[in-house]
Amino acid sequence: MAEFNDRFLKACRREPTDATPIWLMRQAGRYMPEYRKLREKRSMIELCTTPDLAAEVTLMPVRRFAFDAAILFSDLTIPFTAMGAPFSLVENVGPVFEKPVRSRADVDALHGFEPEESLAFTMESIRILRRELRVPLIGFAGGPFTLAAYLVEGGSSRDFSRARAMMYADPAAWHVLMDLLAENVIKYLAAQIRAGAQAVQLFDSWVGVLHPETYKTYVMPHVKRIFDGLKPLGAPTIHFGTRTSDLLLLMRDAGGDVIGIDWMTPLGNAWKRLGDRVAVQGNLDPAALLASPDMVRAEARKVLAEAGEHPGHIFNLGHGILPETPVENVDALVEFVHAGVRTEDKA
Repeated sequence: MAEFNDRFLKACRREPTDATPIWLMRQAGRYMPEYRKLREKRSMIELCTTPDLAAEVTLMPVRRFAFDAAILFSDLTIPFTAMGAPFSLVENVGPVFEKPVRSRADVDALHGFEPEESLAFTMESIRILRRELRVPLIGFAGGPFTLAAYLVEGGSSRDFSRARAMMYADPAAWHVLMDLLAENVIKYLAAQIRAGAQAVQLFDSWVGVLHPETYKTYVMPHVKRIFDGLKPLGAPTIHFGTRTSDLLLLMRDAGGDVIGIDWMTPLGNAWKRLGDRVAVQGNLDPAALLASPDMVRAEARKVLAEAGEHPGHIFNLGHGILPETPVENVDALVEFVHAGVRTEDKA
């Protein structure tokens, strides 16, 4: 049996590694022909809620590429039905909710859940994967703002203006909603860790639409509660959002052993601002993977150079991998990152 690869976990703890670890957000997905073939016969929800299928999709990229971690195949929306917010996943649209949350009464109609019961399929997927994997498994959940934004908007949005308006118009209802979401996220991620996830990532993907003071007042206390609640379990935690350059220090103070950097924020500058209290993950522009392999290597070289040689860098994209990404470019990227920045590259 192959030796367990712990580069990723070492980097989360800011320990030296023999090479920069790499995994990619959405690495199990539509850019892989074998995934597209499976999706011809199965819905997204079916894949997420059938343990054998979720495990198989999670394993696809790890078998094909030399990634240093696997991320559980699931979706941010999966817990919604368990908390009383039924929805459908529409191809190329995202979640669409039967009844958006627009009032205190709507908030009060939602409820908590026990993940081991309501989301038992996720825990079984994790247990299957731990028996198969020789790299760490990352579990995940949506951040409270991102989850609340979907609920209030009734689906996806360009700027989540309804959710932002609710903060100002009815802050009491907003905080009740965020309290409930934070509690559910703590339970969900804790259950994933107990089932075998060796690290977890909080995807507060759309929090970058907020002003820093708005984030500090209406979101940060709830995010901090999540990370404080997970700390006793000992698994490394990753905190990620997009368009968060002005929020990074607040995000660091809210929690997370690793801060994810989007592709619009210079990684070196972000790390200097964050200091040595946290590891950093990122941050190649996903669109760079649509270019030639030589351009992929050139752009990856820039990211590695910005990260420097101090420990605690996990190579990733600045958001999810794009569906049209050529698989040969992923191969080129992983090989280049593991080889590192040569002396002549630094000159």
